Amino acid sequence: MSTSGAVAAASMQAEKRITQALREAGAVSPDTAMALAPGRLIQRGALRRLVRRSAVVEAGEGRYWLDDPAYQEMRNTRSSRAILLLFGLAAVLVIGAAVFVSKAGAQTPAVVPEPRPDQLAFRALYEELVETNTTLSEGDCTLASNRMLARLTAAGYSAEDAQVIVPEDQPKFGSLVATLQGSDTSAPAILLLAHIDVVEARRSDWQRDPFTLVEEDGYFYARGASDDKAQASVWVDTFIRLKAEGFQPRRTLKMALTCGEETADHWNGVQWLLEHRPETLSAGFALNEGAGGNLDADGNRLALNVQAGEKVYQDFTLTLTNPGGHSARPRKDNAIAAMGAGLDRLVKHDFPLEVTPVTRAYFTALIQTSPQFADDLRLLTSETPDAAAALRLGAANPVWNAMLRTTCIPTLIEGGHAPNAQPQKVEANVNCRILPGHTIAETQGQIERVLAVPGVTIATVGDPSPTSPPPPLTPEILDPVRQVAGRIWPGVPVVPTLSTGATDGRFTNAAGIPTYGMTGMFTDPDGNGVHGLNERLRVRSLYEGRDFLYEVVKLYAK
Repeated sequence: MSTSGAVAAASMQAEKRITQALREAGAVSPDTAMALAPGRLIQRGALRRLVRRSAVVEAGEGRYWLDDPAYQEMRNTRSSRAILLLFGLAAVLVIGAAVFVSKAGAQTPAVVPEPRPDQLAFRALYEELVETNTTLSEGDCTLASNRMLARLTAAGYSAEDAQVIVPEDQPKFGSLVATLQGSDTSAPAILLLAHIDVVEARRSDWQRDPFTLVEEDGYFYARGASDDKAQASVWVDTFIRLKAEGFQPRRTLKMALTCGEETADHWNGVQWLLEHRPETLSAGFALNEGAGGNLDADGNRLALNVQAGEKVYQDFTLTLTNPGGHSARPRKDNAIAAMGAGLDRLVKHDFPLEVTPVTRAYFTALIQTSPQFADDLRLLTSETPDAAAALRLGAANPVWNAMLRTTCIPTLIEGGHAPNAQPQKVEANVNCRILPGHTIAETQGQIERVLAVPGVTIATVGDPSPTSPPPPLTPEILDPVRQVAGRIWPGVPVVPTLSTGATDGRFTNAAGIPTYGMTGMFTDPDGNGVHGLNERLRVRSLYEGRDFLYEVVKLYAK
């Protein structure tokens, strides 16, 4: 192969990777332009050529955006012979030509834009919060709150505007609350809500230290990198940016970073504030965790979700006793075997299918973005939902199944007292996520019928979660979301969704504060390790979600 042929092939590939990166990042207009940092002459040459032919437009300060129609026209004007030759050479020199490939592989953009200065400052704030351990066993939410308070104070917020509230009997459960006063005192406030406590994480289980923020392969890794310190960091950053900008909201903005969302049966900060300091949370509506965006396996954006309503969380303790006896004289009614058989029936049981207005709208939107499931999605969203289609969709995506029915699964089990004795007692915890409109007592009765284990007792664990109807998705809520999302992610549908997990929104909704799940952060189909091992969030998703929430909040507050 000639040197000129190799250069041509590499140049072609470089052009493709530059345009692909701009398209995937949503940089398709002047106001969504992003920075590029080409590192070799061939890359700079490809970029100059794209600019010269108006396929890529420079927006100043090293930022660029893709004019897709101009790019397609540029491609079409090339001769077929040249195109075939270049692609053939590129296949041979794929390693040398992949000048923009990031270590993250197919799921991340080929060109990772260099962070803007403001993003680097935000990253430092995010890192500080993520690396402050806030688990129940060893963490300290009060410390995390004070660290974020220090940043608000440095930004110009007074002690009256921002403070850490610490309950006398819970010294490590302090909440950060802050206010940016609006000009219209008659207008209901807007509450920006997030929790800063995180699920436990053992270093021996993780590939990396769970309490050290690691940026690798296009992702941030750490416990809380997503749930929920990403949004908590954005809220603090938003308050700082608004103060620096001199923004005067018409509607008062409130922020509350609370503790105990992950361990509400132990203690919950939102419940405590509603009871003891209700003025800190009082608002016309609240923005909270509960919904982000969906990506497919290749990192393509499918839909941006806005959560309205969530399933009810409830644990049940199942207990089965037995006289037991010597293991050399086994009984046919072995307590462990009986409990195991009942739990197996429960796991295999499908609670009744229910398609609500919210889930119908969600699955209808997916018809356009998930063509491989389009036939089943049409059957599911028809006037009479097709049960077989629902089962196929649920098998393809466990989250879809959870949106369509109540789910109950065993999560803990303990039984027996000696290796050479028959078990005298077995206990199991069954965790249920109950669709709105159904009671805890009703679900308990269904568990008992499905288990079909004589002698088993079932008891609820903790105080029942409050229940309330889903908040309305009015134009006041959805229009700003669609406006900002359309600018950042053109063509990505905004869809309502039902949260399959529990959030602090169950308390604020019940208190009369309509609460919507909204992060703008797109996540992978596998759930990104939230509540599990090696929790992660795409770098791209964090920075995009930050900009999205900032712009949406400003529109709401005007």
